[in-house]
Amino acid sequence: MDYQKTGELLLKLKSAYESIGAETELVIEEPAGITEVEEIENKLERKLPVQIREFFLQFSGNCRFSAYLPDDFELPEELESIFSAEFLISLEELTCAEDRRKDWVEECFTDEEDEYNAVWHHKLGFMSVPNGDIIAFDIKESETNPPVVYLSHDDGDGHGYILGKDFNSYFEQLLLVGACGSEDWQILPFCSDARSGIISDCENAKEYRRLIGLQI
Repeated sequence: MDYQKTGELLLKLKSAYESIGAETELVIEEPAGITEVEEIENKLERKLPVQIREFFLQFSGNCRFSAYLPDDFELPEELESIFSAEFLISLEELTCAEDRRKDWVEECFTDEEDEYNAVWHHKLGFMSVPNGDIIAFDIKESETNPPVVYLSHDDGDGHGYILGKDFNSYFEQLLLVGACGSEDWQILPFCSDARSGIISDCENAKEYRRLIGLQI
């Protein structure tokens, strides 16, 4: 990932949302130290996937962005579920999201033989969704460079959707669709199917960028 371009795009996002009257916040803290990362890995009893590990060490140990669209901001029907842009990627959030994923498995999704439950297993949560869902790595596919998947706790349409073939693809595409909110109903307008990942050059993405004034 080109972290200089990532930082520049985040500033463009903040400026675009502010231009339409959105309430925004952007925080990019300093990169984490290797000791901080290793402490998390010791707690998890596993190495972090390579790309998010590099993100923490080379870009930021705590990166968050939010923008809430004005109540009177009009969107076409295919995008009307979007009301915000929001993400939080940090070492602390990763541990919280993984703890929450484990809690869901232990309390609700214990049966790995069940098709729905099985999606919650062999994952590593890294971001909690405000509605209780989790965005996670599918470490059954790969422990070093896994795809990013959506885990729904209440039969959401996005359950099991691949959001990116790996962390870099997910994050880059997320920013290019305006960092749309993390609930599945806000993400799915930018996916063509359950395995496509977020697609930043789809018609919905182009229209959304036009509406918020994001030029890339």
